[in-house]
Amino acid sequence: MDTPLSINQDPARRDPVRWNSVAGIVGFLAIVELTSGILQGYYTPLMTDIARHLGIHDADVNWFEAAQLMVSALAVPLLASLGDIFGHKKMLLLSAVVTALASWAVVFSGSFTTFLVSWALQGVYAVWLPLEIAIVFSRARKLGIPGPMTRRAAGLLVGALEVGVIAGALAGGALIGVFGGSVPLTMTIPAIATTICIFAVAFGVPDDGERNGARIDAGDSATWPSACLLLLTSGLSFLRINGAGSPLPWGSMVLGLAVLYVFYRHENKQADPLIDFKVLFARSMWPVQLTAGLFGVSVLGAQIPMSTFARTDPAVNGYGLGLGASGVSVIIGAYVLSMLVGALLFPVAARLVGAKATLVSASALVGIGYLMFLPLHASLAQVLANMVVAGVGSGALIAALPAAAAAAAPYHRTGMATGLTNAVKTIGGSFASAVFGLALIGQVAGAASNTAVENTAAPLAGYMIVWAICGGTGIVCALVLFAVPRNALEDTALAGKHR
Repeated sequence: MDTPLSINQDPARRDPVRWNSVAGIVGFLAIVELTSGILQGYYTPLMTDIARHLGIHDADVNWFEAAQLMVSALAVPLLASLGDIFGHKKMLLLSAVVTALASWAVVFSGSFTTFLVSWALQGVYAVWLPLEIAIVFSRARKLGIPGPMTRRAAGLLVGALEVGVIAGALAGGALIGVFGGSVPLTMTIPAIATTICIFAVAFGVPDDGERNGARIDAGDSATWPSACLLLLTSGLSFLRINGAGSPLPWGSMVLGLAVLYVFYRHENKQADPLIDFKVLFARSMWPVQLTAGLFGVSVLGAQIPMSTFARTDPAVNGYGLGLGASGVSVIIGAYVLSMLVGALLFPVAARLVGAKATLVSASALVGIGYLMFLPLHASLAQVLANMVVAGVGSGALIAALPAAAAAAAPYHRTGMATGLTNAVKTIGGSFASAVFGLALIGQVAGAASNTAVENTAAPLAGYMIVWAICGGTGIVCALVLFAVPRNALEDTALAGKHR
């Protein structure tokens, strides 16, 4: 009977020469992930300054997030699948160029519309990690030990990502003062960082040589998923804006699902499908992708509710922490640091207990962390403890999911598989954002509460719904992952599959 690799059995540890042949690539890819983290953390403390710079209301800033998530959901599966066809490095380089151009356009945007378009196009960076995992997996597969090397690299790359988030958040808040409040000058820093990424990819990352020999079919497969995701994400946006009582969001989402079905039928007739549904529905793959979607609920949807809860004054509303911006940064910092720990622990845990058990445990930690909020939310210490537990699991999942998807997919479909983890995670986050928005204004059944004595404060019952959904989806993920066949994500299974 096959057993997971132990520390002493880990080929990557026994043969450092083979790891060194991958480590050089990982070093350049870490620069890319560090920049990805900067993009995710740098602008956060500047949002009010950006709103004043553009002359818009603070609430309009939410459109930036919605537009970028939509572009990410559209671009990630397309670029990742094209990576399998034309080369993962080429698509990584293309996405780096687009992101850099968009970052410089953000600097020089002086109106809401131009800033919105430029900011949305920055969302292309979401494809970086899936393509990086595909590149590492390809190189590691040729060395005969794809599992341990890919997991180890994934942990390091996500670690670089989280370091970038922390560094970006600290730098953004500090440099706006150093630059005398000049928003354009302050925003040149991430633009410079994304430009450096282009050179890191162009000169530091070799072409993995993997091609699946497919061609884009004459039916233009890319049109169908784009239309589907556009309709679904638009429906979620309408749900947030118009409310659950309007037929517009539901009609948009039903139409999106109908387009998805047409796309499914279309792809099954193609010799070279853009998205291979046979691979997607494989027993070793669908639990991983479903987990990614459900994980997006908490990792992308729960952060703004956490911030607003922490800022709520308990003396006025009877709940909340009454923290200022600096206090909220402590919570965010603790969460990001715990995610860093989880990402770095992921390859260690995978060696000890196996990849599947690590995924199950990480999902359970996310669920437990958010369910802890239901009884424990009265003090900063309780909130920090909850966020640390959820953060360790979240960091491990961010690293584990693309690596697990790569392991579960045929070698010529690794880009598609890893890209889908980010795409469905984004869709899960978009859906959660819409539902949580309704819950926090009392439109979800049971969320209305008399404790919200101020019109500007969300009801405590709304926050309870948010935490319950995040905790519940984490537990569901842990249960779903038991459907993955035994050792399907280990090298013992990969050896035969990829020969």
